[in-house]
Amino acid sequence: MLIEMVKMKKTLDKNTRDELIRTAIEARRHAYAPYSNYTVGAALLTSTGKIFSGVNVENAAYPTTMCAERVAVFKAISEGECKFVAIAVVTLNGGAPCGSCRQVLAEFGLETRVLIADAQGQVVREATVAELLPGAFRPEHLLDDSRGR
Repeated sequence: MLIEMVKMKKTLDKNTRDELIRTAIEARRHAYAPYSNYTVGAALLTSTGKIFSGVNVENAAYPTTMCAERVAVFKAISEGECKFVAIAVVTLNGGAPCGSCRQVLAEFGLETRVLIADAQGQVVREATVAELLPGAFRPEHLLDDSRGR
């Protein structure tokens, strides 16, 4: 029922928003960020109403670090969920998802709502993935063109 309301309104009701932000705040407590000390929590709502959390996991070899948003997406995908309604991202100061996370989210829907909140749960920005990543590279860009390359 919650998901049907979200689909009909194209917006998130207060209870859904609050639950996503609370889940991201709670997840953030488990982040592994010994190098930057910049902990991030994410909570991803799927079209079936399930919520998947994620945290950033740093590594001494910096390129192997993984962002909270992608952890949540990959957890959802590994459980058979690939249609997303919204994601809440919580950081100390309301930092936005990085470009890699935006691109991964774009793969599964440009209309996914993104709630960006600070550590107190105050939303500092709300946007769609399309608004955060205009001109996203999409699966249709991989199709062979008819010009005979």
